Amino acid sequence: MVLVSGAGTNLQALIDACADPAYGAGIVAVGADREDIEGLARAERAGIPTFVRQVSQFTSREHWDHALTDSVKAFDPDIVVLAGFMKLVGEDFLATFAGRVVNTHPALSPSFPGMHGPADALAHGVKVTGATLFVVDDGVDTGPIIAQTAVPVQDDDDVESLHERIKVAERKMLVDTVGRLAREGFTITDRLVRFGG
Repeated sequence: MVLVSGAGTNLQALIDACADPAYGAGIVAVGADREDIEGLARAERAGIPTFVRQVSQFTSREHWDHALTDSVKAFDPDIVVLAGFMKLVGEDFLATFAGRVVNTHPALSPSFPGMHGPADALAHGVKVTGATLFVVDDGVDTGPIIAQTAVPVQDDDDVESLHERIKVAERKMLVDTVGRLAREGFTITDRLVRFGG
């Protein structure tokens, strides 16, 4: 299961990977928090079921979270990938899919959490940043780390150029790691994520 909010470039990379039977995973559905986005169109072109749950359609954030939880639960996913999903999921969602929701962050966690990872890395003057795939918990980019990939910071980088290079590395890490999670399974002990059942 993949949740998206925009263009769905990470989703497309996962769709392409899933076309190879050796990848070991399939996308059971794609959900979104907005109508008429390219991410939904990508899923529809690939013949993947879709649904939309907009926060504005519900009387409270809690009701939205409950509806999103029910919609995802209907597809019985092993893993839920937040691929550019720009909403924080709530308590009901996290309790229902505990330890099975993964997300990426454009920095090497625990450094530079939040919405401005690449900008914060540049402002801090780091020489290496990157991307992190983590298990979502109730914090902001604070969950157990599954995988990380490093991206060198160039002297002439601005936020856009650095973020673009991070996105490329992040996409490869996401595809490679989600395939491993599907094929091998994983366990979480304290904060340590290990591949294999």
